Amino acid sequence: MSDEKKLEGKYNIKAVSTILGIQPGTLRAWERRYQIIAPVRNESGHRLYTEQHLNILKWLVEKVDQGFTISQAVALLDKQELEENEITSSEQKDRTQTISDDLLKALLSFDETKAHELINQSFTVYTIDKVVIDILGSLLVRIGDLWENDEITTAHEHFATSILRSRIGIIMHSFPHNGILPKVVAVCGPGEWHELGLLIFTLYVRRKGFEVIYLGSSIKENDIDVVLDEVDPKFLFFSCTLLENVDNLLSLVTSLKNERKNLVIGMGGFAVDHLSKDVKAEFDEHIVGQSKSEWEQWLKSKL
Repeated sequence: MSDEKKLEGKYNIKAVSTILGIQPGTLRAWERRYQIIAPVRNESGHRLYTEQHLNILKWLVEKVDQGFTISQAVALLDKQELEENEITSSEQKDRTQTISDDLLKALLSFDETKAHELINQSFTVYTIDKVVIDILGSLLVRIGDLWENDEITTAHEHFATSILRSRIGIIMHSFPHNGILPKVVAVCGPGEWHELGLLIFTLYVRRKGFEVIYLGSSIKENDIDVVLDEVDPKFLFFSCTLLENVDNLLSLVTSLKNERKNLVIGMGGFAVDHLSKDVKAEFDEHIVGQSKSEWEQWLKSKL
């Protein structure tokens, strides 16, 4: 897109409000208080926003959605990151794919030093959310598929788990929680010990400000009742990777749903994603989805 086009005002405040999902009054307050953008005026004096203005506002809204205050988001406003957002989606995808490919190669070569270097490099280029969800998250799916298809050994899977879990865990515990938001319990389903996917999702939930009690690998079925009685969470999330364990998970979800009417139960993972169409329809309200946008939509529908 040419610079001239980017500076051409073409969105009125109602259109921008609709695109961003925030009120016109909030937009005006941000402009007045922080002077982050200066909409052009048409002959009637109405605000018109350019493509560049919209990019800035999208960036700020994304940060606010991640848990930052608007003042913190403005302070973090990074022109370089905004410019990166204007890279075409195919170029962006190629770049993250290259990092993911290199990281996979390092992990499968048991090269811990190289793996940490690549993860550190990712954090200098992208936001925390993008690294964890788009790079590490997609890599975890690939590793799970490779292991599921016997293309890598359990040793490879364990090594990747130890490296990625340690990094994700450090990040996860660095986020403060919002005491107003309901509590969340996250645990692997019955018989499950592949917890990296659950870690990724838990990080996303923690990023939103929820207080999360992370239990990790599968616990005894009766023990989950002890935790729920003690914590009294609103949300309980399960992860299931192995197809052989999914029936036990579905039975547990059904049982808990009948016993605890106020508990919101979510589930995800490779095995859940590969349920038959009929079973997915039956458990649709509990399936959180595979992408960040699907998680966002699921959470909003339950709050």
